[in-house]
Amino acid sequence: MKSILIGIAGGTGSGKSTFTNRLKDAFHDDIAVLYHDNYYKKQDGIPFEERKKMNYDHPEAFETELLLDQLSRLQRGESAQCPVYDYSQHNRSDQFLTVLPKRVILVEGILVFADQRLRDMFDIKIFVEADADERILRRVIRDVKERGRDIEGVVEQYLTTVKPMHYLYVEPTKPLADIIINSGMNEVAFHLVKTSIEKILGEPSDQ
Repeated sequence: MKSILIGIAGGTGSGKSTFTNRLKDAFHDDIAVLYHDNYYKKQDGIPFEERKKMNYDHPEAFETELLLDQLSRLQRGESAQCPVYDYSQHNRSDQFLTVLPKRVILVEGILVFADQRLRDMFDIKIFVEADADERILRRVIRDVKERGRDIEGVVEQYLTTVKPMHYLYVEPTKPLADIIINSGMNEVAFHLVKTSIEKILGEPSDQ
């Protein structure tokens, strides 16, 4: 079984997770989904206050080697023990999620197109973009409601690392995408991708 890999990138708060999760909800267990955020490097030896101030929007913040290895395992038809990130602790948790090989695998994250080795694995590359003002507002709401952050910390992190890293590493990957959409709720784009996945799932697995 050759898996089809679909990369979904975009800046923080752009709607890429919304788009990814809509596809996940549409296909349930028929597809696999991996989130690059879960591959942040483990930082057990670093105090919490220092972890809060670290740059999580630089390519070096991720253990992309592990993601590459696990994607290769999934493509070989093997299962993978994928890490789980704890946003409240700014650290990888001790939990793992067993991901089974599927015909279609989605990989979502701000920097999934930044590493050429990872980028070259994707059969389809989708970039979700949004206005910068919309992105920061969405990030504030998400981080405070879902990740236990305070507004001051979210704003400071955005200004010191998120914003500059976006223009340095995320935005330059947009032209590398096959498809660029302006919202995670773009219905036309969603149905086009959904139809493409349905076609892939309907094809014989040896193709």
